[in-house]
Amino acid sequence: MCDSVCVVMPTYNEAQNLTITLTGVFAHNPEVHILVVDDASPDGTGELADAMAQHDDRVHVMHRQGKQGLGPAYIAGFDWAIAHGYSIICEMDMDGSHRPQDLTKLLERMRDPRVDAVIGSRRVRGGSSQGWPWYRNLISSCGSWYARFMLGISIRDMTAGFRAYRSAALQQLNLHDIAANGYVFQIDMTRRLAAKGARIVEVPIVFPQRAYGESKMSLGIVSEAMKKVTIWGCERMWRSLVRIFRDNGKAQ
Repeated sequence: MCDSVCVVMPTYNEAQNLTITLTGVFAHNPEVHILVVDDASPDGTGELADAMAQHDDRVHVMHRQGKQGLGPAYIAGFDWAIAHGYSIICEMDMDGSHRPQDLTKLLERMRDPRVDAVIGSRRVRGGSSQGWPWYRNLISSCGSWYARFMLGISIRDMTAGFRAYRSAALQQLNLHDIAANGYVFQIDMTRRLAAKGARIVEVPIVFPQRAYGESKMSLGIVSEAMKKVTIWGCERMWRSLVRIFRDNGKAQ
């Protein structure tokens, strides 16, 4: 891989998953670097990451003061990776639900210089979820469909959090203005990239249920995402109506 790659991995109480995940990533993708963004995990995740960084210069650690959320952690990680000159910046979960061998697939797709972002997708042919309860899969698939419909974007897995971006594409966005919590962060990133004309592609991945620890997802995060998507969708439809009336007025 000729491009320098930084994989940003936010953590909160992921000590059980840290060593397994990082070892797997390097086994399949030895050329990448990993930035662990830890929100002062009380289980010692940050300290364990520090110990790994002392013995492997591919591991970097950012410590933040308290639990501040997934979106802010990614944005802080993006800022760090951009400042350190990485040309490809990835999002990847620490909990085992994003497989290291699928990261290889995302990076291979990024070899095409015409591609600005790659999404690891459960919703395209060949993609799937494993071990998920039916209701969580339903919430995810319905959320993606609703966001796709309201925002007029063809991406099938709008809420996916396994991604690779070109640094140049991220630098076109106002990262600190992005809605920052859970599902809504991923949706907002997608719509902003699409608005900039970025070429976004999906590759199929297998998304297993986490083996250790507890999910950080909640109904509150899901409902907040749907609220934001509804507002954005209504704004998009209003702009379209205004454009139609304006064009009709010019034609008369």
